[in-house]
Amino acid sequence: MQWQQFLMVAGAHFLALLSPGPDFLLIVRSALAGGWRRAGAVCCGVALANAVFIALAIGGIALLRADTPAFRWVQWAGGAYLAYLGVRLLGSRSRLDVDALGGAASGSGLLGGLLSALLNPKNALFYASLFSLLAGSATPFAVQCAYGVWMFGVVLAWDLALAALIGHPAIVARCARHLHQVERLTGGLLLMLALAVFAASVPH
Repeated sequence: MQWQQFLMVAGAHFLALLSPGPDFLLIVRSALAGGWRRAGAVCCGVALANAVFIALAIGGIALLRADTPAFRWVQWAGGAYLAYLGVRLLGSRSRLDVDALGGAASGSGLLGGLLSALLNPKNALFYASLFSLLAGSATPFAVQCAYGVWMFGVVLAWDLALAALIGHPAIVARCARHLHQVERLTGGLLLMLALAVFAASVPH
């Protein structure tokens, strides 16, 4: 039964990982603009943010529940951050403006990835829902922690693989002439995501 549960948890987590979101857009754009090393720093930031949500979900922190004012503040902050990134990218004037989603240093890339994932309310909801189900099925705490470590590792490995693929010099060279259009497209998508987050945060 434990293996069946693990396969269910791992499968649900991986399917959620495949769903494109702001973290995916951030990694792709960073890889095209600065290569896999810069995108790798973003990946580490995204993975660390996931680790924070996992720890909060295992601890049963009420902040992650969708019906709390704190969660609505996270939604608004996340929407504002996505809108900020979108406007920055739409306003970039050349492909040399590679700092729109984070600075040139690795630390800035790390911070950009961390903020992107921390301010994504879907991450909070996913982990809160998944671990509340595990807690309801009396899954031992040690097993939940093992699942959390697994999820952190998968997020980091998947994002690093994505960054290495897109940030390959041959792909970057091929896409360099189109980076301006990529920035415009990414900026537009981020603004659409921001609007969706704002709409979801309005009480119905």
